[in-house]
Amino acid sequence: MMERYASLNRKTKETEVSVELFLDGGPVEASTGVGFFDHMLTAFGVHGGFGLKVKTVGDWHVDCHHTIEDTGIVLGAAFSQAIGEKQGINRFGSAFIPMDEALGFAAADISGRPFLVFQAEFPQERTGDFDTCMTEEFFRAFAVNAGITLHLECKYGKNSHHMVEALFKAAAHALRQAAAENGSGQVLSSKGVL
Repeated sequence: MMERYASLNRKTKETEVSVELFLDGGPVEASTGVGFFDHMLTAFGVHGGFGLKVKTVGDWHVDCHHTIEDTGIVLGAAFSQAIGEKQGINRFGSAFIPMDEALGFAAADISGRPFLVFQAEFPQERTGDFDTCMTEEFFRAFAVNAGITLHLECKYGKNSHHMVEALFKAAAHALRQAAAENGSGQVLSSKGVL
Protein backbone atom coordinates (compact mmCIF):
# COMPACT_ATOMS: atom_id res chain seq x y z
CA MET A 1 0.00 0.00 0.00
CA MET A 2 1.36 3.39 -0.99
CA GLU A 3 1.92 5.85 1.84
CA ARG A 4 -0.60 8.67 1.80
CA TYR A 5 1.58 11.51 2.97
CA ALA A 6 2.30 15.16 2.26
CA SER A 7 4.72 17.72 3.64
CA LEU A 8 4.22 21.37 2.72
CA ASN A 9 5.61 24.74 3.72
CA ARG A 10 4.28 28.20 2.92
CA LYS A 11 5.88 31.51 3.87
CA THR A 12 4.38 34.97 3.44
CA LYS A 13 5.00 38.33 5.06
CA GLU A 14 2.28 37.44 7.57
CA THR A 15 2.85 33.76 8.37
CA GLU A 16 5.11 30.77 8.00
CA VAL A 17 3.27 27.46 8.00
CA SER A 18 4.68 23.93 7.97
CA VAL A 19 2.39 20.88 7.75
CA GLU A 20 3.08 17.15 7.67
CA LEU A 21 0.04 14.96 7.10
CA PHE A 22 -0.21 11.16 7.19
CA LEU A 23 -3.74 10.14 6.24
CA ASP A 24 -3.33 6.70 7.83
CA GLY A 25 -2.21 7.67 11.30
CA GLY A 26 0.70 8.81 13.39
CA PRO A 27 1.53 11.30 16.13
CA VAL A 28 -0.33 14.60 16.35
CA GLU A 29 1.37 17.89 17.24
CA ALA A 30 0.12 21.44 16.75
CA SER A 31 1.85 24.71 17.56
CA THR A 32 0.35 27.91 16.16
CA GLY A 33 0.59 30.45 18.96
CA VAL A 34 -3.21 30.28 19.35
CA GLY A 35 -3.90 27.86 22.18
CA PHE A 36 -7.51 27.00 21.42
CA PHE A 37 -6.67 26.49 17.74
CA ASP A 38 -3.91 24.06 18.74
CA HIS A 39 -6.56 22.20 20.76
CA MET A 40 -8.85 22.06 17.69
CA LEU A 41 -6.09 20.91 15.32
CA THR A 42 -5.12 18.20 17.80
CA ALA A 43 -8.75 17.06 17.99
CA PHE A 44 -8.95 17.14 14.17
CA GLY A 45 -5.88 14.90 13.85
CA VAL A 46 -6.87 12.46 16.59
CA HIS A 47 -10.50 12.08 15.50
CA GLY A 48 -9.58 11.94 11.82
CA GLY A 49 -7.09 9.16 12.53
CA PHE A 50 -4.44 11.31 10.87
CA GLY A 51 -0.79 11.75 11.66
CA LEU A 52 -0.51 15.53 11.80
CA LYS A 53 2.26 17.97 12.57
CA VAL A 54 1.49 21.68 12.27
CA LYS A 55 3.85 24.53 13.03
CA THR A 56 2.65 28.05 12.31
CA VAL A 57 4.41 31.28 13.19
CA GLY A 58 2.09 34.18 12.48
CA ASP A 59 1.40 37.81 13.19
CA TRP A 60 -0.96 36.97 16.03
CA HIS A 61 0.04 40.23 17.73
CA VAL A 62 -2.35 41.69 15.10
CA ASP A 63 -5.03 39.04 15.69
CA CYS A 64 -5.48 35.34 14.99
CA HIS A 65 -6.94 35.70 11.47
CA HIS A 66 -3.87 35.17 9.26
CA THR A 67 -2.50 32.39 11.46
CA ILE A 68 -5.71 30.37 11.31
CA GLU A 69 -6.64 30.99 7.67
CA ASP A 70 -3.12 30.30 6.36
CA THR A 71 -2.93 27.10 8.38
CA GLY A 72 -6.19 26.05 6.71
CA ILE A 73 -4.72 26.81 3.28
CA VAL A 74 -1.64 24.65 3.85
CA LEU A 75 -3.48 21.83 5.62
CA GLY A 76 -6.01 21.70 2.77
CA ALA A 77 -3.27 21.61 0.14
CA ALA A 78 -1.53 18.83 2.08
CA PHE A 79 -4.78 16.84 2.23
CA SER A 80 -5.22 17.17 -1.53
CA GLN A 81 -1.66 16.04 -2.17
CA ALA A 82 -1.88 13.11 0.26
CA ILE A 83 -5.19 11.82 -1.14
CA GLY A 84 -3.76 11.77 -4.66
CA GLU A 85 -5.92 10.54 -7.55
CA LYS A 86 -8.80 9.55 -5.23
CA GLN A 87 -8.77 5.91 -6.35
CA GLY A 88 -10.17 3.29 -4.00
CA ILE A 89 -11.55 5.67 -1.38
CA ASN A 90 -15.08 5.91 -0.04
CA ARG A 91 -15.26 9.54 -1.26
CA PHE A 92 -18.22 10.44 1.00
CA GLY A 93 -18.45 10.69 4.76
CA SER A 94 -20.69 12.26 7.39
CA ALA A 95 -20.91 12.50 11.16
CA PHE A 96 -22.93 13.94 14.00
CA ILE A 97 -20.84 14.77 17.06
CA PRO A 98 -22.32 15.81 20.42
CA MET A 99 -20.27 17.96 22.78
CA ASP A 100 -22.31 18.35 25.96
CA GLU A 101 -25.19 20.69 24.99
CA ALA A 102 -23.91 21.26 21.42
CA LEU A 103 -24.45 19.10 18.35
CA GLY A 104 -22.23 19.41 15.29
CA PHE A 105 -22.77 17.87 11.87
CA ALA A 106 -20.42 17.44 8.91
CA ALA A 107 -20.78 15.92 5.46
CA ALA A 108 -17.78 15.64 3.13
CA ASP A 109 -17.27 14.73 -0.51
CA ILE A 110 -13.69 14.33 -1.74
CA SER A 111 -14.89 15.49 -5.12
CA GLY A 112 -12.28 17.79 -6.64
CA ARG A 113 -14.98 20.49 -6.47
CA PRO A 114 -14.23 22.86 -3.61
CA PHE A 115 -17.26 24.20 -1.77
CA LEU A 116 -18.14 25.08 1.81
CA VAL A 117 -21.59 25.40 3.36
CA PHE A 118 -21.28 26.65 6.94
CA GLN A 119 -24.14 27.21 9.34
CA ALA A 120 -23.36 28.12 12.94
CA GLU A 121 -24.09 31.05 15.22
CA PHE A 122 -21.76 31.26 18.18
CA PRO A 123 -23.07 32.95 21.33
CA GLN A 124 -19.58 33.97 22.51
CA GLU A 125 -17.29 35.83 20.08
CA ARG A 126 -14.13 34.34 21.55
CA THR A 127 -12.98 31.17 23.20
CA GLY A 128 -9.56 31.74 24.69
CA ASP A 129 -7.45 33.57 22.10
CA PHE A 130 -9.54 32.22 19.20
CA ASP A 131 -12.16 34.34 17.45
CA THR A 132 -15.10 32.02 16.84
CA CYS A 133 -15.78 33.63 13.43
CA MET A 134 -12.46 32.12 12.32
CA THR A 135 -14.00 28.64 12.41
CA GLU A 136 -15.71 29.32 9.09
CA GLU A 137 -12.58 30.99 7.65
CA PHE A 138 -10.44 27.98 8.56
CA PHE A 139 -12.81 25.47 7.01
CA ARG A 140 -13.29 27.56 3.86
CA ALA A 141 -9.51 27.76 3.37
CA PHE A 142 -9.21 24.04 4.05
CA ALA A 143 -12.05 22.96 1.74
CA VAL A 144 -10.96 25.16 -1.17
CA ASN A 145 -7.35 24.02 -1.03
CA ALA A 146 -8.23 20.37 -0.36
CA GLY A 147 -10.63 20.34 -3.32
CA ILE A 148 -13.49 18.98 -1.26
CA THR A 149 -17.15 19.78 -0.75
CA LEU A 150 -17.78 20.28 2.96
CA HIS A 151 -21.06 21.02 4.72
CA LEU A 152 -20.87 21.98 8.39
CA GLU A 153 -23.67 22.84 10.74
CA CYS A 154 -23.88 23.32 14.46
CA LYS A 155 -27.48 22.30 15.05
CA TYR A 156 -27.59 23.94 18.48
CA GLY A 157 -25.47 24.86 21.46
CA LYS A 158 -24.92 27.45 24.17
CA ASN A 159 -21.17 27.29 24.70
CA SER A 160 -18.96 28.40 21.81
CA HIS A 161 -16.09 26.16 22.92
CA HIS A 162 -18.32 23.09 22.70
CA MET A 163 -19.87 24.22 19.41
CA VAL A 164 -16.56 24.85 17.63
CA GLU A 165 -15.10 21.60 18.98
CA ALA A 166 -18.16 19.64 17.80
CA LEU A 167 -17.63 21.02 14.28
CA PHE A 168 -13.91 20.19 14.19
CA LYS A 169 -14.55 16.65 15.43
CA ALA A 170 -17.49 16.14 13.06
CA ALA A 171 -15.36 17.30 10.12
CA ALA A 172 -12.57 14.95 11.19
CA HIS A 173 -14.87 11.93 11.41
CA ALA A 174 -16.54 12.74 8.07
CA LEU A 175 -13.15 13.08 6.36
CA ARG A 176 -11.88 9.90 8.01
CA GLN A 177 -14.80 7.99 6.46
CA ALA A 178 -14.44 9.70 3.09
CA ALA A 179 -10.68 9.12 2.85
CA ALA A 180 -10.86 5.48 3.98
CA GLU A 181 -9.63 3.00 1.43
CA ASN A 182 -12.17 0.40 0.30
CA GLY A 183 -9.92 -1.91 -1.72
CA SER A 184 -11.71 -1.31 -5.02
CA GLY A 185 -8.89 0.63 -6.67
CA GLN A 186 -11.60 2.50 -8.54
CA VAL A 187 -12.65 6.14 -8.55
CA LEU A 188 -16.19 6.37 -7.17
CA SER A 189 -17.69 8.39 -10.00
CA SER A 190 -19.79 7.55 -13.05
CA LYS A 191 -17.43 9.86 -14.96
CA GLY A 192 -14.47 7.70 -14.00
CA VAL A 193 -12.46 10.65 -12.71
CA LEU A 194 -12.70 13.18 -9.90
